[in-house]
Amino acid sequence: MKIFRIIALSLILVLGLNSCKKESQNQWNVEIKNPAEKIEVTDISKEFYDQNIPLEQFKAKFPWFQGTVSDADFGKRRADDGEIKIYKEAIAKIDQKKLQKDLQELFSHIKYYFPQFKSPKVFLFSSALQMVQDPIFYDPKENFLFIDVTGFMGENNANYKGLEMYFQKSMNPQNIVPKVSQIFAENAVPDSPDHQKFIDQLVLNGKIMILQDAFLPNFPDYLKMNYTQKQYDWTVANEANIWNYFVENNLIFGDDHRLIERFISPGPFSKFYTEIDNESSPQVGIFTGWQICKEYFRQKPDTKLQDFLKMDATTIFNQSGYKPKLKE
Repeated sequence: MKIFRIIALSLILVLGLNSCKKESQNQWNVEIKNPAEKIEVTDISKEFYDQNIPLEQFKAKFPWFQGTVSDADFGKRRADDGEIKIYKEAIAKIDQKKLQKDLQELFSHIKYYFPQFKSPKVFLFSSALQMVQDPIFYDPKENFLFIDVTGFMGENNANYKGLEMYFQKSMNPQNIVPKVSQIFAENAVPDSPDHQKFIDQLVLNGKIMILQDAFLPNFPDYLKMNYTQKQYDWTVANEANIWNYFVENNLIFGDDHRLIERFISPGPFSKFYTEIDNESSPQVGIFTGWQICKEYFRQKPDTKLQDFLKMDATTIFNQSGYKPKLKE
């Protein structure tokens, strides 16, 4: 018997009302009085594929871009019609002015909570589809942020043939800023040795998602989860059923490392080992950890974000009183 519900019209109406209520009470909508330094987004590949720019001039401007590629191969790549075509298609999908504005807002929100934060230099480039599964790279030493535009050409793009669909669902231009935010959120959560139990992993990821809320207060929740809207709605509708499954199977304080692969790692769906699996959304453990942390802040809204990040998982869970109710 299925323990998970199918979303009905009444639920969608409830979600809509809850969403409006949430927006009106969003504690992360703060006034930014000291914005981050103004950023510029540099398109490296635009100059790389421009034959009017001599190779030596390009190398002098971007000395770290060539890597171990020989000058001969580097020169051939600059004139490769296939690579140029992919780059032009990818960059055409990016609204660079909007991207710059959204990144500016993101960095300003990060600086609000972490005053020592310095905006990175942002570079767009084309890997010619070689880095599409990991298209964003941050170099903390140089404070450089690299975004591979071929990783955001849109799901079902012909260039992604053979790539698993669950990867493609978050390979749209609208996913760029949330993925950038996720990198800085992950870096902001303090290291802890207490990640052996499932609850530790739930809350660890919940902390990252709370930072996503703080860094991106005006972005839809489904984008923060790298979900589609449908995947997000399924998880919201089944929040209590997911939690009940974890409780009834004694998973919360379990230490089976396979729980990470089943409920936290990327994939096409979560692995409850029931008939519902193929209909489920992936990474429901991250969503659950997020809800635990949200509930903690509902109970203790005056908690400083920096203090919260240092708290251990069991304390957060116990003080949250998290116990979702079944949707009527």
